[in-house]
Amino acid sequence: MATVVPPAVRRPTHHPDEALLFDYATGRTSEAESLIVATHLTLCPECRHKVAEFEAIGGAIVDDITPVAMADNAFAAVLSEIGSDAAVNRATAIPTTATPVSRDAVPVGGSSMLPRPILTYLDNPRTLTWNSVVRGLEEVSLPIDCATVKLLRIRAGMAMPQHTHGGTEMTMVLAGGFTDETGHYQRGDVAATDAAVDHRPVADAGEDCVCLIVTDAPLRLTGPIGRLLNPFVKF
Repeated sequence: MATVVPPAVRRPTHHPDEALLFDYATGRTSEAESLIVATHLTLCPECRHKVAEFEAIGGAIVDDITPVAMADNAFAAVLSEIGSDAAVNRATAIPTTATPVSRDAVPVGGSSMLPRPILTYLDNPRTLTWNSVVRGLEEVSLPIDCATVKLLRIRAGMAMPQHTHGGTEMTMVLAGGFTDETGHYQRGDVAATDAAVDHRPVADAGEDCVCLIVTDAPLRLTGPIGRLLNPFVKF
């Protein structure tokens, strides 16, 4: 009997920069940044390895630090400063060392799956309510206060409006793929853009493109028609 060889699992080719991975490993990323990095790590063994190396370096540095005596009430004081804010609770739920997508992941389209870190923010991920932005573009907002964080779905073969950015944007592909002026991105890939990038992402044919988006400022439509629509369309 012939042996059936399963198709190779695609590995991401576009990654967060190493400075962001280092900040994540040392606990210096925001909740929104932590979410997108943790989600990328579920699909990227290369970046998981880098984060593990950074964590090991940090652990070695801590081991070399001479202990300093602390006040008896220091731990209680820290807990009172942290409080019980929901955002803190969600942030601590994001794994610091991510693992490959497991049975806890849920479908978002075709055979693609929604990685575990995102599930923390969804009441019922199996019945997502997508809100229409413009024709062919829908979104689901995630409850994070430090940035605008959304799941975005672009219908297969359709394009987002031409736009640029008022700040920075990180986009990670969860299903399907898209092409813009900076390259071609597929499941697991991360694209980082800023005000210097003016682009028009176009979803691949055959499957809706679903992305996790993190922005720290509103997008700005460009082109003659886009400039007219800016007062009425918000991303």
